[in-house]
Amino acid sequence: MILLAGCVAAAVSAVIQRITGLGFVLALIGPIVLLYGGLEGVTIAVQLALIAALTAIPFVWRDIDWKRTWMLIWPGLIAAPFGAVLVWSLPEPALLLMVALLAYCTLLVGRMPVLLSALTGTSGARIAGATAGMLHITSGLSGPPLAAYAVNDKWDQRSFVASVQLVFGVFSVMAVALRPMPTTPIGEIALMGVATVVGIALGTWLLRFVPARAARIAMLTVAWVGATVVLVRGLLALFAG
Repeated sequence: MILLAGCVAAAVSAVIQRITGLGFVLALIGPIVLLYGGLEGVTIAVQLALIAALTAIPFVWRDIDWKRTWMLIWPGLIAAPFGAVLVWSLPEPALLLMVALLAYCTLLVGRMPVLLSALTGTSGARIAGATAGMLHITSGLSGPPLAAYAVNDKWDQRSFVASVQLVFGVFSVMAVALRPMPTTPIGEIALMGVATVVGIALGTWLLRFVPARAARIAMLTVAWVGATVVLVRGLLALFAG
């Protein structure tokens, strides 16, 4: 049942990712952490995020803005090791609480005009890229800072959605390299990876029928519920310890 639930969560998150360009880990983090725990759940999530990005890139390759993409990637690569230090040093309850806090912060970033005003131009790309790189290592939740930069810098949506898949792919490679290796059997992760690929394919087909706004509402609903589930689990683990 755990594997089936993980596959369903991965497939649904991949559909959302393909339709909106964002939200794979944001939608997945609650179910996957509930099923596999804080450290293991996030590790599986970033591995599946890599599969989702690599599957989506061929569909959007022609629309990638290479200059902007590189401006986001290199600061993230520099910041990523700092996130790895937190992952390796925090106990499970603290890691769960950190993931929940980061999930809430990323959901709220769009409602913070002071933060958004700084995310423009070259300096804004560096801030967004560094923040996203560190967040991706610690929790996989790198999308919102990138989206905030795109909105404030007036980045064409089609180009942004294409470019951010490459950013996610690079950051996911770093996360896989810097985080502890998963203890879940490789066969289970492979099946969830297949479900992710199926979700990307299904999302590509559904692009014609499902409004991006409806998918975004679904993603945000799942993300808020997921963040709350992770928070409760972290508090229970803290008090149990």
